Amino acid sequence: MSKKLLVVLTVLVIGSMFFAACTPTVEETTMPEEETEVVVGETEEVVEETEMVEEPAEPIITKVALVTDVGTIDDESFNQATWQGVEAWCTANGIEYTYYQPTEDSTDARVISITQAITEGANVIVMPGYLFGTTLLEVQDLYPDVYFIAIDVASGDLTYDYVTYYEPAANTTAISFAEEQAGYLAGYAAVKDGYTKLGFLGGMAVPAVVRYGYGFIQGADDAAAEMGVDIEINYTYGGQFFGDANITAKMDGWYSSGTEIVFACGGGIYTSALEAALNYNGMVIGVDVDQNYLGVTGVENGTYAYNPFVTSAMKGLQNVTETALADLQAGNWNNYGGQFLKFSLAEGDYVGLPTDPDSWNFRTFTVEEYETVKAAIKDGTIQIDNSSDTAVLPEVSEFTTVNVIE
Repeated sequence: MSKKLLVVLTVLVIGSMFFAACTPTVEETTMPEEETEVVVGETEEVVEETEMVEEPAEPIITKVALVTDVGTIDDESFNQATWQGVEAWCTANGIEYTYYQPTEDSTDARVISITQAITEGANVIVMPGYLFGTTLLEVQDLYPDVYFIAIDVASGDLTYDYVTYYEPAANTTAISFAEEQAGYLAGYAAVKDGYTKLGFLGGMAVPAVVRYGYGFIQGADDAAAEMGVDIEINYTYGGQFFGDANITAKMDGWYSSGTEIVFACGGGIYTSALEAALNYNGMVIGVDVDQNYLGVTGVENGTYAYNPFVTSAMKGLQNVTETALADLQAGNWNNYGGQFLKFSLAEGDYVGLPTDPDSWNFRTFTVEEYETVKAAIKDGTIQIDNSSDTAVLPEVSEFTTVNVIE
């Protein structure tokens, strides 16, 4: 045998011995069958538990900002009710929130406030009031990663010239209400309660205010026809959302001439109706929110000789605001984005009169009667014209006279 071959064989023998020495035996590595099943079962259980564990999703909403229109967050109307919705939801969910009040009544001023809110960390902007229609057109495409929730903004508000109208972008929703239903219930209840000399004082003749007024006429007329009594309705717009001496003088004229109750519909314009009503022991119907407390506490916590607020035609501004924020945070923005949404009795109790005993100040009209007529509206038995055409008043029966007063 050659030396070369001998070396190779020697290497192979040594390598085999080394491998055998380093390799575990079968007995050392194989577990008993029962133990193997236990280990496998435990391993599968761990894997299953690992698969079920999910990383918590990042919250969609990081900060909410409300931007007011020409009002304030304590305007006792739609700005305040919407702010209360933001405040309640954000507080309950640990979300930062704030508000901004534009320096003037202009689209530019509102855009500046929105820009400031976004710069300061807000990724959800809540905007109450039709005045935000043109503002939305300016910001919705400029800030595609921000969610815009426009409350009380309808399809007729997204326009620059009331000739060309636009749709909400995917990051925007425009929410409105069936004000005609709330107005109808207020007018119907007032006549059923025995009032025959009524008045409607609107703010600016924008669609929401017009729908309130036209619903009021229709409800009062239906009640008059059912009862077979004659009624008269004075009807006017103040051209603004606040009271002043001129509007108060007009209301003084109405009450002194026999008007018994006025539906004051338009933000702070109620102050003129209220002042005049107190001069003549007249009554008032509030709007947007339950304004009964205004008659209970009086101005600056004074006390009136009586509470002039019989009821209020309300819409669920706070409820809708909370609902929209909750749905957004839950990942359901597809139900809102790029859409005009209208909330009515068909969707829930989003419009109506307050039924709390402290706010129910009718003399004979009952909550049961109210619930009956409300149910008839909800199921479509009662049809209410939702027109907002200021040139064409609703048709009325022979029992109703409407006096339009400029």
